[in-house]
Amino acid sequence: MHIVAIDQGTTSTRAIVFNDRGAIVATGQREHEQIFPQAGWVEHDASEIWQNTQAVIDVAVQNAGVTASEVAAIGITNQRETVVVWDRATGEPVHNAIVWQDTRTQPFIDALAADGGVRRFAEITGLPLATYFSASKIAWILDNVDGARERAEKGDLLFGTTDTWVLWNLTGGIDGGVHATDVTNASRTLLMDLRTLDWDDTLLEAFGVPRAMLPTICSSSEVYGEVVGTALDGIPIAGILGDQQAATFGQVAFGAGESKNTYGTGNFLIVNTGEEIVESENGLITTVAYRLGDDAPRYALEGSIAVTGSLVQWLRDNLGIIKDAPEVEELALTVEDNGGVYIVPAFSGLFAPYWRPDARGAILGLTRFANKGHIARAALEAVAFQTREVLDAVIADTKVPLEELRVDGGMVGNSALMQFQADVLGVPVIRPAIIETTALGAAYAAGLAVGVWADLDELRTLWSEDERWEPSIEADERERLMARWHKAVTRTFDWVDED
Repeated sequence: MHIVAIDQGTTSTRAIVFNDRGAIVATGQREHEQIFPQAGWVEHDASEIWQNTQAVIDVAVQNAGVTASEVAAIGITNQRETVVVWDRATGEPVHNAIVWQDTRTQPFIDALAADGGVRRFAEITGLPLATYFSASKIAWILDNVDGARERAEKGDLLFGTTDTWVLWNLTGGIDGGVHATDVTNASRTLLMDLRTLDWDDTLLEAFGVPRAMLPTICSSSEVYGEVVGTALDGIPIAGILGDQQAATFGQVAFGAGESKNTYGTGNFLIVNTGEEIVESENGLITTVAYRLGDDAPRYALEGSIAVTGSLVQWLRDNLGIIKDAPEVEELALTVEDNGGVYIVPAFSGLFAPYWRPDARGAILGLTRFANKGHIARAALEAVAFQTREVLDAVIADTKVPLEELRVDGGMVGNSALMQFQADVLGVPVIRPAIIETTALGAAYAAGLAVGVWADLDELRTLWSEDERWEPSIEADERERLMARWHKAVTRTFDWVDED
């Protein structure tokens, strides 16, 4: 039997067909437009995303040469925090989706933080007050689209992160579509209580979000509904995980202390803390790792870095110094080191461990000696430096030293980056045989729900190592590099003025 995973990401939507050994059989992928109405605003066309979802399912199934009778279930994974609000009767979005990177709601966040600080709701949600999460984005749409708040309060409008949007449309849309999400996505909204796993009335009131527009919160592995009207008509949708939790699941990091780092549009490190909710004292997020059916939820600490892979896209699209993303490695290797150049990509402020919305991106250490090779190298090194900072925070919170780092995501094919990552961490960096762990995690969750796999132990047997990178520099050099990086980061603070 096969599982189809839908990976609705920040820059594209993919469908991947897996067999019952967790191997990739076929894929389909389409990018969608990145919309930037003004500085700090990032949007997607949710209708385009739904059209692309249908298209990539068809492509993947056709390429795999499988029929619906050979597909046991569908799993969904998605860009988290991104907000879609749509009309229940027409299925039309009332506004472009507001993307997790968007910072337009900073004044709203500042007003809430004025009473109790940025950790005002952290004990309930595990999250700091930040534009990153969904709640303030929902409120912005309700307050800026004519009549939206009144329609939402009457139950005429629905909210969802993109997993919910895809699920609702796949299961019939205006004709009985299932309006649900899972605990991992709900835990990223700033509206869910980590302990009750339900929407919290205090939070709904603070953000001005009507409960009537919210989806039902389900586990990460259960049958939510069946597909209506595509090549997979009648197939159960049985797994939902936010993309970073899905990647953790795909890396079989099921137990306390197990971790992974995903290198995508941003970087996201997740460390499983088991059934214990660990409150970070070092700038990390507390989140739900997964919940299987009626089992107890598993929690995690997460370090979220806003800009990593998208920094390479910026070099390509905005500066034009590379023609495609893989060229960045070749360009970086034309120089021996960064030439004293450091890039701090605080395009949307700085996320973990700083949480500084006032920061903005900077290129520092420029001299006439610096060339585009140094800039390319500095871009890759920025990814590794930010990861090291987040891992330092994890170690400070958990008091457990890191022995190795499992990695996945689009950038882990870049050997120069992976070697530098091992160098600045001082521990081995390990890439699995299947690097599409985000989609794989969604497939695993769906397969567990319908019996393709018996339990987590069976899934552990499917993981295998592909390549590892060992540290190659001395400790004093490692710390010298990090000290210069920290100096660069501080130069980006306090750039955004109140006016």
